[in-house]
Amino acid sequence: METRALQVFLSVADSLNFSRSAEQLHMSVSAVSRTIARLEQEVGQPLLERDRRRVRLTGAGRDFREYARDAVARWQQLRRRLGSEGELAGEVSLYCSVTASYSVLAPILEAFRSAHPAVEIMLHTGDQADGIGRILEGQDDLAVSGRPEHLPSRLSFLPLLQSPLLFWVPTADCSVRELALGGAGAVDWRRLPLIVPERGVTKDLLDAWFAARGLRPHIYAQVAGHEAIVAMAGLGLGVGIAPQLVVQAGGMASRVEPLPLAQGPGNLDIGLCSLGQRLTSPLVRSFWEVADKTYRETL
Repeated sequence: METRALQVFLSVADSLNFSRSAEQLHMSVSAVSRTIARLEQEVGQPLLERDRRRVRLTGAGRDFREYARDAVARWQQLRRRLGSEGELAGEVSLYCSVTASYSVLAPILEAFRSAHPAVEIMLHTGDQADGIGRILEGQDDLAVSGRPEHLPSRLSFLPLLQSPLLFWVPTADCSVRELALGGAGAVDWRRLPLIVPERGVTKDLLDAWFAARGLRPHIYAQVAGHEAIVAMAGLGLGVGIAPQLVVQAGGMASRVEPLPLAQGPGNLDIGLCSLGQRLTSPLVRSFWEVADKTYRETL
């Protein structure tokens, strides 16, 4: 069986969603489906139960997931061992948001590929709020994430840059803009509709900011991903909270503008995170060191 096919199966077994796995693997949904079908044909049994509402692993699928994990891990170990005789070889698994993939990771990947061309990068994208959880669960080697106030002891964090957390107001004339900017400097947080993250570091910082001021804001929507928050704010649905980096990198600077405040929620520290024990891997350690050098040279 091809290692790539096993990796596709493991992604679907983890997400239980063909569309999400296709996006993470940069494949079409039909290609993912064909890969699973070929594996099921080789195994001789269904690995997944599919209906219109959900996807579930069969008993055979659960057993095959253990085999696939072991086979992929052994293959990666072999590639690392063979690569240790000369250049680094193997695979590094990365997780980040779409924005971070080109605004944070791009210079690191360019430098890393130049230094270690035989290493394969497996990039998974999604809500940045999921990054730390995926690292703690062992799903990825490295993730781009905001730094939480309380860093789990098993986690190592490499700071790369800071981006101000700002409230974003739609630039188009609408009731939200009038409510946000029409109060002569005083924001009525009880009426102003806010679009906020449903979880993650940004939500924690925002909750702490409101709590410190004794405010109970009007939450219009809780959304997964900064990109979606900014897009909804640009449509005039509410005022969104997101790092300045997301607006600058996402092409939304003409659709939203910062809400003028004397003191906002502060800066979001953005960096790489990994399990401390993963940094003993030459592959992961090399990527970590390249990332550190890349951003130190830009300061």
